[in-house]
Amino acid sequence: MDQKAVRRWLGGEHGVRQNSQWAIADAAARAAGWVPPTLDEYVDEQYSDRKGSLRPIFDRVRTILEKLGPDVGVEGRASYIPFVRRRQFAAVAAATRSRVDVGLRYTDAPASGLLQPANAPGQATHKLSLTSVDEVTSEVESLLCVAYEQNG
Repeated sequence: MDQKAVRRWLGGEHGVRQNSQWAIADAAARAAGWVPPTLDEYVDEQYSDRKGSLRPIFDRVRTILEKLGPDVGVEGRASYIPFVRRRQFAAVAAATRSRVDVGLRYTDAPASGLLQPANAPGQATHKLSLTSVDEVTSEVESLLCVAYEQNG
């Protein structure tokens, strides 16, 4: 079942609003036997083929984020992996073949030359761009921690 086509039809033909489109299309797909991908399947898909070399960067950032506290949840999405506390505070995406973007949500962004204003991935207000595991420094860890603290 093409959920995107179902959502488009619901909105165009019946004026159903976006959130309801998603809920109806998801329920119809599940009733037809569709099973959503697991978190691991989402991650494996994002870091396969040409972006496979970025997986160690993702794994390192994920390890740091998950160790920030027992309340960190990890969710799967088609194009990024969000990390959630009370609300999403970080999102990691294989942006290009050679770069991982880490979106961070701040209420008061710390001063850092590593941060760029952004509105993606996820609910980011800022992002970090990483091209190697070596770039995941103590400063990056600190920036991840501040995002976690500001979203609890």
